[in-house]
Amino acid sequence: MWVGKRKILVIDDEPDITFTLSSVLKERGFEVITFNDPLLALQHFKPRHYELVILDIKMPKMDGFELYQQLKKKDNRVKVCFLTAVSEFKEYKQYRKEAYPKQGERYFIAKPISNDELIRKVNEMLTADNYHLKNT
Repeated sequence: MWVGKRKILVIDDEPDITFTLSSVLKERGFEVITFNDPLLALQHFKPRHYELVILDIKMPKMDGFELYQQLKKKDNRVKVCFLTAVSEFKEYKQYRKEAYPKQGERYFIAKPISNDELIRKVNEMLTADNYHLKNT
């Protein structure tokens, strides 16, 4: 059970994306922390602090899948949703099936996404009891 505002961590190497997502989520009452550098995000990550992490897949220094594996080492209960451009979404489809066969597409958000769809997806993830990836 979360007390106070629900905390979301957003990691994307594009500042305009983190700004937009942060603005939309803050308008809906979430507390949002953003990083544009995956290594800095990992360095400052606090276990059991965030209710959800939204992270880009294609980033310099460390891709989203690698970052996810590192975050899981720090907090094995963290809920994560991957964010990727529609064109890249198909590129990762096979990897997604191999790495996350039971989870399907519910753990992925394709950019661009409407504000309403973003909020719907975030609320869906936050209300699911077992919405953290397992077996990864």
